[in-house]
Amino acid sequence: MHNTRILILGANSDIAVATARILAQEGADLWLSSRNLEELEKEAANLRTRYGVDARGVRFDARDFDSHPDFYSGLDPKPDGVVLAFGLLGDQQTSQKDFDQARAVMETNYTGAVCILELVAADFDRRGKGFIVGISSVAGDRGRADNYIYGSSKAGFTAYLSGLRQRLHASGIPVLTVKPGFVATKMTVGKPLPKRLTADPEMVARAIVKGIRKRKNVIYVKPLWRVIMGVITHIPEKVFKKLSL
Repeated sequence: MHNTRILILGANSDIAVATARILAQEGADLWLSSRNLEELEKEAANLRTRYGVDARGVRFDARDFDSHPDFYSGLDPKPDGVVLAFGLLGDQQTSQKDFDQARAVMETNYTGAVCILELVAADFDRRGKGFIVGISSVAGDRGRADNYIYGSSKAGFTAYLSGLRQRLHASGIPVLTVKPGFVATKMTVGKPLPKRLTADPEMVARAIVKGIRKRKNVIYVKPLWRVIMGVITHIPEKVFKKLSL
C-alpha cells in the first residue's frame, strides 16, 4: 500500500479504525472522514506518530447529500482507493413505528453511500485507476422479520456495488463487497453473539486488506456465513415466511 492515499468514509467505527491501522502500517497515507472531527484528529495523530504516514481528518456527513460534491472536490490529493465503512443498524421495532429512524437507516446505508460513491466512481473512471470497498451485510442476502429495514438497505447497497463493479470493470477498477456477519464492536456490546459466527474488527480489517490486494469481488469474513446464507436464500418463500430465523 506504499505510495497510495486511501479515503476511509466512516472512519470512527471500530472496523474502520482497525482497517486504517493496518493500511497505515503498510505505508498508506489516509484521509479519515466522519462527523466527529475531534475523534478523527486524535486517530490521525496516532497514525502519524506510530507509522510515519500522512493521516488527516476531514468532516463528512453521509446524510448531508448536498455537501458531498464539495467534500470530495476538497480532497487534495485525491484518494487512490476508498473504503466505505459507515452504516446505521437502528432498531427494527422502533423503525416500524418511527419512520424518521427508518429513514435514517435507509439514507445512511444506501442513499448516502450511493451519493458519495458515484462521485468517487466518476473520478476513478476518469483517472483510470483506484479501488472501492463497500462494507455491506449478510442481512442484505434475504429479508427477515427481525431486521428487514436494515436488511433491505444493505440489500440495496449490495446490488449497487454489484452494478458498480460491472460498470468499472472495463476501467480496471475493482469493487469489493464485504459481508462481515456478526462483529464484536461497541454497537454489539451486551448482545449474545455466537462465537463461531462472530468476527472482531481486526479480523474484518485483515480480510478487507487481503481482499483489496487480491482484487476480490465479494468476501464473507467468516466463510461459514456464505454457506448459511446460501441455504437461507434457497428456502422457498412459502416455507420461509413461517420460520423464525
